[in-house]
Amino acid sequence: MSHHTSPSATAPPPADSGPGATPSGGGHPKVTEPVVFVVLAVLSVVGAVIGADLVAKLGISANTSVVGALIAMLIGRIPLAGLRSMRSVHRQNLAQSAISAATFASANALLTSIAVPYVFGRKDLVWPMLIGSFVGLLIDTWVLYRSFGSRLLPADAAWPPGQAAAETIKAGDKGGKRALVLGAGTLVGLAGTLFSLPLSAAGVAFLGNVWALLMFGVGLGLREFSPDLFHTDLGAGYVPHGVMVGAGVVALGQAVFMLVRRRPTQKEQPAPAVRDETTAYTVDEKQLRRSLVRGYALFVAGAVLLAVLGGLIGDMSPLGLLGWVLFAAFAALVHELIVGLAAMQSGWFPSFAVTLIFLVLGLLIGIPSVPLALLVGYVSATGPAFADMGYDLKAGWLLRRDHRPWDPYEREGRREQFRAALIGFAAALVVVAVLWQSYFKQGLIPPVAKVYADTVKNGLGEPGVLRTLLLWAIPGALIQLIGGTKRQMGVMLATGLLILTPNACWMVLAALAVRVGYRKWRGPRADEELNLIGAGLIAGSSLGDSAQIIKAS
Repeated sequence: MSHHTSPSATAPPPADSGPGATPSGGGHPKVTEPVVFVVLAVLSVVGAVIGADLVAKLGISANTSVVGALIAMLIGRIPLAGLRSMRSVHRQNLAQSAISAATFASANALLTSIAVPYVFGRKDLVWPMLIGSFVGLLIDTWVLYRSFGSRLLPADAAWPPGQAAAETIKAGDKGGKRALVLGAGTLVGLAGTLFSLPLSAAGVAFLGNVWALLMFGVGLGLREFSPDLFHTDLGAGYVPHGVMVGAGVVALGQAVFMLVRRRPTQKEQPAPAVRDETTAYTVDEKQLRRSLVRGYALFVAGAVLLAVLGGLIGDMSPLGLLGWVLFAAFAALVHELIVGLAAMQSGWFPSFAVTLIFLVLGLLIGIPSVPLALLVGYVSATGPAFADMGYDLKAGWLLRRDHRPWDPYEREGRREQFRAALIGFAAALVVVAVLWQSYFKQGLIPPVAKVYADTVKNGLGEPGVLRTLLLWAIPGALIQLIGGTKRQMGVMLATGLLILTPNACWMVLAALAVRVGYRKWRGPRADEELNLIGAGLIAGSSLGDSAQIIKAS
């Protein structure tokens, strides 16, 4: 496909013509439109409350993007002239971007981060930590916004929850057979949550990279069944963390190699017979390199701010403080990249595990306990929102890909999604600032924050941790090296080893078997049909997770 600057008889209709139309004029809907802004603000507060409540009371976080899309659809069908604009699939995309950003920000980034110094016994550091984690959250999302669409984080990668959100919005807009298939999958996924079956894992297996998800399924199986098979728990003793260290180091090396290698010039590259502009990379290596370097510099600035607010300047030597700042910024950047790569392939992000790795490294190099607690809070604030924005931008990319001219519309749409996420972050900051004291006084602390704080307090608790990490880093590194950057097999094996979800491995492996067999039977049509079913399963599971706020209340 090529650019179309003027309508023609053979040109496809633009994405904003039809029932879910954007008004004529060609521009992408904006968050500053009064109706859109009010809807986004209300949904963001709802998402922030859901996120904080679930992570404090049940220790889980829910992807509310599908909920936001469904609410936006319903609003668009209210028979009031001012609300009809919400029938636009692009405005619904902004709505799901805002509510999911608010949910992940309040739960995974802000409330979890400030709980670390609170549990550690330094209540005076909660407010400095809230400011520092919010700054880290903003930088985290900015880096993803500037990097999405590169060879490192391509738009045409899986990003399964993003596919689920886009398919939900499209099915609601067009109806027909697609809506029926998606609806059936959603009901099955919702029913699965009632029986504690992780059907979202099966949905992910219909959407993601087969090799990456095969290793993910193997990791899940080894974690669940290793006590029976090998008479040892592979989830204990930092074994999966060692695998992640090895895979993460190689993944980082692969990313650096991709950034510095010389690519053929346009003259050296053979011209494709047909060019699909929507699969072209919108961020080249030079832009990606600049974004990552600026991201690191911003993380350094954020760490300096946290050090000042947290009173570390008086507690540490100048050299020690410099090392702390540089290490905190490095950990934040690497954490978000590894979490983002895992989320891109599988829809699952190992934020807790990667943060724990840097916590262990901090203990091994002798960082004092208070600076280490602040470092852990800062690092844990990055990653989840990075992954979530990847999902949202993937959904937007799928919804905008038929628009012509595509490139300016796509870039404008991404910018508006970023602004929608900022509205969600603002709501999350207010909600957490208002609610944290009532939660913590009742003993409602996110479980992962307790693990971080206890580890900082008590140390590693066992000898030989470094040896275990290095030993198990070897297979993680080798598998990551064999799989390459597109499959992320080592990172995905480690992610599976770090997650203990009963029956998830069977869901993933069975769904992969069905996918391979169905593709052989149906041919090219199989992918589109399985994508709808997978999207429905993820959407249903997300609805079920969000509905658990009723159980928590």
